[in-house]
Amino acid sequence: MQRYKLTIQYDGTPYVGFQVQENGNSIQAELNKALKKMTKGQYIPVSGSGRTDSGVHANGQVVHIDYPKRIEANSLVRAMNSLLPTSIRIVSAEAVSEEFHARYSVTGKRYIYKVTTAQVQSPFLRQYELHHPFKTDVDRINKAFEAVIGEHDFTSFCSTKSDKDSKVRVVTKAEVKRNGDELIFTFEGKGFLYNMVRILVGTALQIGDGLREVEEMKQILEAMDRNAAGPTAPSHGLYLDEVFYKNFD
Repeated sequence: MQRYKLTIQYDGTPYVGFQVQENGNSIQAELNKALKKMTKGQYIPVSGSGRTDSGVHANGQVVHIDYPKRIEANSLVRAMNSLLPTSIRIVSAEAVSEEFHARYSVTGKRYIYKVTTAQVQSPFLRQYELHHPFKTDVDRINKAFEAVIGEHDFTSFCSTKSDKDSKVRVVTKAEVKRNGDELIFTFEGKGFLYNMVRILVGTALQIGDGLREVEEMKQILEAMDRNAAGPTAPSHGLYLDEVFYKNFD
């Protein structure tokens, strides 16, 4: 058996999320299906760096597989892409040691969230960015984000459906930049809670629109109450941008 690290991009629109589920098709299921065809019926488990929800996209999701024989990385990429839907692409593959684990070897992740403030949204981008046609103040948002940098209990920014006992996480970057009508939110950290990025974005937009004060971000954190934060931004603006590893890249 040879372990391979695969970096994947996907359009999450037609899927129920990354992980296999009973209520619809998933990214993981399509990967399993392609590998089964390549190995003439053998089931190859696919271990991902983490889940993404229904409608969430990925620029750099990472998985690992244990393939039953050694194969050139480029050949593996070509073979899998020939069998996968065009909404899923293997960007790269590399042989790694058995010490590497797509989930447990992660040292950090970057998520981005895309918003357009244009009065009229392009119909071609409606599934890839949130339409928010308001004069959002990015300086107010970036000032508010200063409160979330570092180690905090993010209970207020976590879905009540989360099964994690500890809501403490470390955020190393939280910022938004404007490019014309487009706002790009960037978040980096060791790990993120269920819906954490989307709730941060929903709350930040309220601050940027003047519906909340900048100082409220700190107060919301300290409240440790989901009801204190803003709405959960829709999934279609969110992208898993990159997964970081130490000593494996």
